[in-house]
Amino acid sequence: MPFHPTDAQTVLRTEAREFAAEQIVPVADELDREARYPADIMAALGDRRWTGLTLPESVGGLGRGYVALALVTEELAAASMPVASALNLHLGVAQLIAEHGTPAQRDRWLDSMARFETVAALGLSEDNAGSDKSGIETTAERDGEGWRLTGHKRWVSNFHEADLVCTYARTGDEPFPGGITAFLVDSEAFTLDREWDTLGARPVPACRVTLDDAVVSDDRRLGAVGEGYRHRSTVANGVNVPARGVGIARAARDAAAAHTTDREQGGTPLADRQGVRWELASLTRRVETARAVTLRAADRADRGLDYGQAMATAKLEATEAAVDNANDALQLHGGIGYTRERSVERYLRDAKLLTIAGGPNAGHRDALGAAVVEEHR
Repeated sequence: MPFHPTDAQTVLRTEAREFAAEQIVPVADELDREARYPADIMAALGDRRWTGLTLPESVGGLGRGYVALALVTEELAAASMPVASALNLHLGVAQLIAEHGTPAQRDRWLDSMARFETVAALGLSEDNAGSDKSGIETTAERDGEGWRLTGHKRWVSNFHEADLVCTYARTGDEPFPGGITAFLVDSEAFTLDREWDTLGARPVPACRVTLDDAVVSDDRRLGAVGEGYRHRSTVANGVNVPARGVGIARAARDAAAAHTTDREQGGTPLADRQGVRWELASLTRRVETARAVTLRAADRADRGLDYGQAMATAKLEATEAAVDNANDALQLHGGIGYTRERSVERYLRDAKLLTIAGGPNAGHRDALGAAVVEEHR
């Protein structure tokens, strides 16, 4: 199946790897320790329009597909998972505007979003709407020509930098996934409740925010009334989550290989021992498998094929590879791996988020298993 990178995709991957090595790796640990947003890095990504990577060229994007997105995301995440996260959370909203926005919305925002001059965040999950989004309680009620929104959102990343928050609210009583509408709400309309103190992904914090009778004009409605959640299934930006997993898994493998090659015990490098080499082989196997299934899912999306099962497989394989590789790489480092002298402990903290973000892995595993059962009834 033709999901191997083309020459153009290979060039893009090389550019992304060089960018990550030069501009992200030197500051990644510092950004994590200080929980500091990578503003300069994101601006540089905007200069390259990678923050509009999948957007059509007609609206200022690069017009690249989901395989290109997966490749770039892997490279960025290998250096700093939160950088890749910030880019993809923003780009996912931009992609929704490109596919479901009005011509006026596309003209107003997409060129500046492709340059990261207008920054987007996602307002979807709530206290009672985590993996089950049918529990969304935020409401949008008609008010003349516009709407009044009241409610909260629990995990809004990019909020401090955001100009727009793509906010999902209940507008009808029809069964879920109906009855949910998306709105492009100015970030200033929200009240910040708290910034979560998280285990990992510290440079791009998640926030809980509230809307209290906020007035939103109808020209900020994204897509048809009651169809907002359904529209989410029409874009494949979710491939960024397993791609981030591939990046962390690879970085952990490389760190383990470097350490065990350099570190001597009993007068010989650790990597000369068969047991250690077998560990490195296992780390490599996970990387290669995770990358293959992730690129396969991205390629199916690019070719307009059904990618549901492929995406669920990639999510499970790649995010769990990230956790397993980071954990095993830390173990191979010994005591120094448990300190912040090395990046490997950061990989483990960041990797764990990926088994939760984009829907918890238990849900994907259940859905994938149910699909297989249905095929064989």
